[in-house]
Formats: sequence, structure tokens, C-alpha cells
Amino acid sequence: MKANPKYLSFYYQDIDELPAIKIEPAKTALLIVDMQKHFLSKDGYDAELFKKMGEWDRWKHYFDYVENVTIPNNKRLIECCRKNSIEVTYGRIASLKANGADRARVQSTIGWNNILVPIDSEGAAMMDELAPEKDDIVVNKTTDSVSLGTNYSELMRNMGIDTIIVTGVVTDQCVAGTVRVLADHNFKVICVEDCCAAPDMELHHMELKIMNIIYCNVLSTDETIALIEGRAK
Repeated sequence: MKANPKYLSFYYQDIDELPAIKIEPAKTALLIVDMQKHFLSKDGYDAELFKKMGEWDRWKHYFDYVENVTIPNNKRLIECCRKNSIEVTYGRIASLKANGADRARVQSTIGWNNILVPIDSEGAAMMDELAPEKDDIVVNKTTDSVSLGTNYSELMRNMGIDTIIVTGVVTDQCVAGTVRVLADHNFKVICVEDCCAAPDMELHHMELKIMNIIYCNVLSTDETIALIEGRAK
């Protein structure tokens, strides 16, 4: 598969072809990170806070991108994975304590990262378009990485999974943290660039560029679906 020069860092700027990538459905899982109502709904939650703070003009482009690009692409990928018997899994931010006392420091410090989403709150649910089915694995976390402080990696190993396709928000925080830990846990990782998003798209592209080839293979939705369906060139 041809390498996308947009996501080639200093270390790999001269390569033309990506290392061989193969998807075996029985050994692959899709992992959707933090695509929750609290973070992505335009009605209430974070969006309402930004409006009250007079910050909506700065954030609107992100919510629009998620609505028009990230969610539709995730929906396509979920449908493709289900059709091809690939496990669909979810990681979400959800504190067990209503006051968030169980949160890791990264989610309880003052500022943007002070995230409180109680597990039984409506905001903890995934966006309706991407809602899990009854038998899907949903892992709750109070860390950035889905596979740190949870049993996600162990569950995947128990199921014979060796390849994880990662999507979600935000690219430069929870998605990147998840990709790196999965790679350290010896999984092969694909990060789907247009199934992810960040409020600052410059950071989104830079993070993907940093992670590509070292920690994961950065592919588009179309490229990933082609791999799953055996059409990749």
C-alpha cells in the first residue's frame, strides 16, 4: 500500500510503500474511543458550556467536523466490521464515583482535562449513530488510554485478537494514548485518520504523523475498508 506523505515523519520521509498490512477478521477488533454525547453532542454538555463561555465560535468547526466527517466514517467502518465478523469494541470515559474521586490525575486537574462523566449519566453514552449492540464490549476508563488501568488488552488477548483498529476523539490525547499503549502491549494497530478528530486539526495531523509506522499504521476509512474486504492494493 502506498504511504501517504502527509503522515510521514522525519524518520520515514523517504519511504514510498507502507510495511505489509494484513487484516484477519477473526484476529481483529475495532476500538471506538470516547465518541460520547458529553463530548460530541451539540445540545448540552461540553457544547453548552462553550456557548455559555462565549467560546462557541472557536469550537464550532470541531463539532461540525465530527458531525459531518468523523461520525459518518465511524458508522461506515462499524457496518463494514460487523459485516465481516470483526469485533466492535468501545472505550469510554466514565467515573464509578458520582463526584469523580476515582479519576486519574490526568482527568481531574484544573482546566480542559478536568473531565467528570459519571458512569450512569446520559452524557456517558456513545453517540446514537454509533451506539454499541448488546454483545459489544464496552470498557469504562478514568484514564486517557483505553488499555491502561482497564482489562481491555487482556480481554483482547483472551479472544485471540492481535490487531486493533482505533478511531475516536481526541486524536492528540485519548486516541494517541490508546494507540501507544496498545503498541507497547504488542498489538498491531491501525489508526483511521478520518475517523478521528481534534479541536485543533493541526495537532490532529501532527499526532498522526508522529505515530505513523512507529506505533501504528495511519490509514483512511476507505483504505481500511478496502483492507478488510481484501481489495487493498
